[in-house]
Amino acid sequence: QVQLVESGGGLVQAGGSLRLSCAASGSIFSINAMGWYRQAPGKQRELVADITAGGRINYVDSVKGRFTISRDNAKNTEYMQMNSLKPEDTAVYYCNLEHISVRGSRRDYWGQGTQVTVSS
Repeated sequence: QVQLVESGGGLVQAGGSLRLSCAASGSIFSINAMGWYRQAPGKQRELVADITAGGRINYVDSVKGRFTISRDNAKNTEYMQMNSLKPEDTAVYYCNLEHISVRGSRRDYWGQGTQVTVSS
């Protein structure tokens, strides 16, 4: 089992910044992709950004140029720096990773979610 613990959410004014962190622990063999998703009230969960083990990064168009995803493989931790926040960024943010077991099986794990609220 792998556990993910998120931190860094909160309330910020439009134009402000927040940094989210997500630390993985437990029976970790190999982590493939890591990512951040968000879910606003009444909306479906959407991928915000992800980063592969090789460092290839993908962002949803609405956050390009404002958010930066990164990972520290030695610490099994991913981060997302969020700048120039907008009210429409308000959502619960979830971290996600794809774990590969010693047998080669793949499984997704999710964090508990952290609230990000951007006031206008």
